[in-house]
Amino acid sequence: MTKKIAFIGAGSTIFMKNIIGDALHYAALSDAHIALMDIDQTRLDESALVANKMISSLGVSATVTTHTNQREALMDADFVVVAFQIGGYDPCTITDFEIPKKHGLRQTIADTLGIGGIMRGLRTVPHLWAICEDMRIVCPDALMLNYVNPMAINMWAIAAKYPDIKHVGLCHSVQGTAKELATDLGIDPESLRYRCAGINHMAYFLNFEQRQPNGTYEDLYPALRKGYANGSLKPKTNPDQPRCPNLVRYEMLNRVGYFVTESSEHFAEYTPYFIKNGRDDLIERFGIPLDEYPKRCVEQVEGWKAQAEAFKNADKIEVCKSHEYAATIMNAIATGEPAVIYGNVANDGFIPQLPDGCAVEVPCLVDANGIQPTVVTDIPPQLIALMRTNINVQELTVAALINQDIDHIYHAAMLDPHTAAELDLDTIWAMTSELLEAHANWLPTWIAEQFKKKDSA
Repeated sequence: MTKKIAFIGAGSTIFMKNIIGDALHYAALSDAHIALMDIDQTRLDESALVANKMISSLGVSATVTTHTNQREALMDADFVVVAFQIGGYDPCTITDFEIPKKHGLRQTIADTLGIGGIMRGLRTVPHLWAICEDMRIVCPDALMLNYVNPMAINMWAIAAKYPDIKHVGLCHSVQGTAKELATDLGIDPESLRYRCAGINHMAYFLNFEQRQPNGTYEDLYPALRKGYANGSLKPKTNPDQPRCPNLVRYEMLNRVGYFVTESSEHFAEYTPYFIKNGRDDLIERFGIPLDEYPKRCVEQVEGWKAQAEAFKNADKIEVCKSHEYAATIMNAIATGEPAVIYGNVANDGFIPQLPDGCAVEVPCLVDANGIQPTVVTDIPPQLIALMRTNINVQELTVAALINQDIDHIYHAAMLDPHTAAELDLDTIWAMTSELLEAHANWLPTWIAEQFKKKDSA
């Protein structure tokens, strides 16, 4: 039976190419109806052109339709891939960096936690809820595959308000980090066996091993710890992010005993230890790329333009498999062929040490029965404690949205580890107010209404 894949935010041509290209490699998805949706008609047309060229290049029978109406694209979908950014780089990402910087708060990525992550969550969740509302009406049995950040805030908010909508949050930090560590150790990533759990961007490799020729497995943690301590192991800089040496995560391995899944530039702003006013020595020692995300946005936009132009002019497009999970999940559900992925789901006892309902990232079995998370009970307490500092911020941001309570936005900001380490309460309040005012056109109307009352009180 032909499957329908709706892609919301399909104007992200390169990301669409990866996900849809992966899907077309599977026989069960090669004849899929691919419904591409975006509010930018030009970028939508570019993505449709690329999708059709991939279909032609692979010689498969999938079909493509384009839509600027979300509900129309979702009609009778089996799978809903979500990949958009509300407010874009200009103006919203710029605002998320420039206003905090004015108040003395420096950031690196600002899309997941911290004041930047809070603001992005406030902009994003209402639009994800709108997709859920449409799914209830036109494709209630579909599975949402969410790639939108801030992942943990988004998934928590979806599960809290739309528990009937099947959904999973997907990131590439687990499999991406495993490959990076294999590169650092000079071994084949295919020889790895690992187990990981936590929250998105702060999950940890609880086991990290290599298969030996005799079939046994060797623990690789001693080699990682020893190599970093004596300087024999030099973390390799990701060629896609040359400004970002991977030193923060190795330092945290040295301190807490386990390796975290998200990049050093992200992790530096999830904790109070690395970006500190008056401590430029820390910035230099750990190679922390301040204002990295705005720089990356500019470079990616230019790169996307050039690559999209090359795709348009090419007769055929090479369609290589990516390391994203989406197509693996769709194939497993369509065929019953089992797969294991790392997914972000609502915590229903899957990590008993963390609050019920928060978004956790755990190993999941996927087959014709859908996403089946596994229970992880052996996360060391120091790792759980670090996760809780981030969960506080996520919980208060979700509470603000669910209860329409502007005060919880300020509470989330004051409990953010990096923000609290740098700014006093008066400054946190002033910064948050200025951001809410600057983002007014991108936020739910209740925030603007309560802000006016708060400002005049």
